[in-house]
Amino acid sequence: MSKVAVVTGGSKGIGLATVSRLIDDGYIVYNLDISHSEVGHFIDCDVSNVDAVANVIANLGQQHQSIDVVVSNAGRHLSANIENTSEQMLDELFSLNVKGAFSLIKHALPFMKQNGGAIVLVASDQALIGKRNSFAYNLSKAALASMARTTALDYAEYNIRANAVCPGTIETPLYHAAIDSYCEKSGANKAEVHAEEEALQPLNRLGQATEVADYIGFLVSDKATFITGSLQVIDGGYTAQ
Repeated sequence: MSKVAVVTGGSKGIGLATVSRLIDDGYIVYNLDISHSEVGHFIDCDVSNVDAVANVIANLGQQHQSIDVVVSNAGRHLSANIENTSEQMLDELFSLNVKGAFSLIKHALPFMKQNGGAIVLVASDQALIGKRNSFAYNLSKAALASMARTTALDYAEYNIRANAVCPGTIETPLYHAAIDSYCEKSGANKAEVHAEEEALQPLNRLGQATEVADYIGFLVSDKATFITGSLQVIDGGYTAQ
C-alpha cells in the first residue's frame, strides 16, 4: 500500500522538485498550492489560511486513514530591513511562512501517530545566519527551525521525526523573482548580479531544486530513521565561511 505525502507550495521550485522526487519514490503525493500543477494530486489551497489547511488535511486524513510524510515548503521572500517592514508586511509573511507550517503540522500529526512518519520543514541558511535586508524572512525561517526541533522532541514517542532543511542560494523562480525585484529597484544588471551570487558560493555555483529535493527524499526515507530534530544545511559551503 502506497504511503501518503503532503507537500505545500509544490507547484514551483523546491516544492515541485520534491513532489516529483516523492512520486518517484512511490508515494501518493498531494500538493497544496494556489498555482496549478499537473504533477501530483493538486489541491487549490491558500496555505496562509489556517482553516483552509486544517480542512484539507482533515479530509486527506479521513480518506487515507493516515499521513506518512509532510513537507512544509510554501513561503515567500521579503527584501526589507526592520524599519522598512510594516506590521502588515510582517503579518502577511508570517501567515504564509510560519502559520501555514503550523497548521499543516498540527492537523497532520493526529493522522501520523499510529504509524509514525516524517516531517520536513524547508527553512533556509538564514535560520543559522543573518543576511542584510532580510529582517522578516530571516525571522520566519528561524521560526521554522525552532518548529522542527520542538516537534521532534514532542512527538518522538510516536516515532514521528521532524527535521528542517536549510538551503542556501538555490536557483528557483523565487530566487529569480528576488533578483528581478532588486534589479528593478537598483538598476543593476541581472546577469552581473547572478554572476556575483554564484561567486559568493564556495562551489562557485548556485544550488538546484532537485538537489534539495533529493535531500528531502533521503530525510523522509528509512535510511534516515535516526535523524530527528536537526537542521540539515545544503548551501554549497556558504555558512562554513
